[in-house]
Amino acid sequence: MTTDPTNADLTSADPNIDPAVPPSGTGCVECEQSGSWWLHLRRCAKCGHIGCCDDSLNRHATAHFHATGHEVMQSFEPGEGWFWDYTTEDYIDGPRLAAPDSHPLSQSVPGPADRVPRDWQEQLEANAR
Repeated sequence: MTTDPTNADLTSADPNIDPAVPPSGTGCVECEQSGSWWLHLRRCAKCGHIGCCDDSLNRHATAHFHATGHEVMQSFEPGEGWFWDYTTEDYIDGPRLAAPDSHPLSQSVPGPADRVPRDWQEQLEANAR
């Protein structure tokens, strides 16, 4: 299947993708609970869980994969529609998922704005080592 925003049929032949499930919210579930912040967001294509990317401090999207076995996620960034398969470690095609397909345009990146520290870039660089 290919990503097609005009596709009105929210179905998928891939058992790892449930196109009808809406996203869990507009921010990383675990970061919201802990008061942390994120760089970019990813959406589980199976259950809709929103987690932060591997460039974020906490890497909750990958942690969600390890905890649940849900293999496919999609970018939850405005203008991005790509899917990632954790088992093949490669990009894949996928169907249109239930709206919304990204966090609100008004949401800051990194975000949320009121929790992003002044030294956020240094923190990410130190975390990448």
